Amino acid sequence: MPPPTQLNNEIRDMLMDCGLFDPLLPEDFHIAAGYFNISSIAQGEVIFLEGDAGTFMCIIHSGQVAVQKTPHEGQPVTIATLRSGRTFGEMAVLDGERRSASCMAASDCVLLNLGKDSLEKMLNEAPRVAAKIIRAIAIALSKRLRMADGQLLAQQF
Repeated sequence: MPPPTQLNNEIRDMLMDCGLFDPLLPEDFHIAAGYFNISSIAQGEVIFLEGDAGTFMCIIHSGQVAVQKTPHEGQPVTIATLRSGRTFGEMAVLDGERRSASCMAASDCVLLNLGKDSLEKMLNEAPRVAAKIIRAIAIALSKRLRMADGQLLAQQF
């Protein structure tokens, strides 16, 4: 494996800081960093729209992202504001379906991105690390679903 670049080290540090991948070993972070990239998004910029093809997922390193749904013939409604350490866009990357919501930068953001193609490449080249990444994403999605279930139940009463 070639020596890590400064960018690779920066991505590794961001991955270690986000908390999502705590089960990874230090060497796993070095490997995973080669499959992620960094993007800077200005406040108000659309990251993706509901219905778009899901080609990447993001981890918020800094800033805030508004998650929006648009009811039939209505204005977009913000259903969540995500902060540092949170992921979004992972459902489409895992299941290949279209985006279930729109996401836009609620403030200037720095995001870590993992493309669907990069995840596939990681599965082929570093399957043990890819499995840990996918498991961490699945656990985060499971926690989010359980929280949504609780919110729905609370609305019933």
